[in-house]
Amino acid sequence: MLPSGGGLVAGLFVRALQAHQWIYEKSGGLVGHRLLFGNPTLLLRTVGRKTGLPRTSALTYAQDGTDFLVTASNGGSPRPPGWLANVKARPECEIQVGRRAFPVVARASLPGDPEYARRWGLVDAVNKGRYSEYQKKTRRPIAVVVLSPAVADQSE
Repeated sequence: MLPSGGGLVAGLFVRALQAHQWIYEKSGGLVGHRLLFGNPTLLLRTVGRKTGLPRTSALTYAQDGTDFLVTASNGGSPRPPGWLANVKARPECEIQVGRRAFPVVARASLPGDPEYARRWGLVDAVNKGRYSEYQKKTRRPIAVVVLSPAVADQSE
């Protein structure tokens, strides 16, 4: 028996997101950068804080100069996504934007950070106001995670 109403739609949406990420990864970024809703999407590669295993998440992003901004919305769930704890435990990670992959350093920005409102506005605009809707569904503040390209060590 199929789930009714919102459960079916939510389940189909999760499957679509999984398929999107799979296509993005398997095509080497040739397909997937702008698949769902036309939003720009990157792949965030982290290391699991508990398992030490590689983890990949497809996330909508906005650019802020050379930085990439993603939100830890988890669809407005009361719990943040697992990748947020991973980047807090180990901020050095990698992103893939289209076919280009490079190391970044992640830092979470929350309300109270002087740049939070501006950054929130950037990511919410790219996602057509969906993050504001997600924020209404949860009491937890949704972090905007700043992914800054890692600077190569020039001392060698």
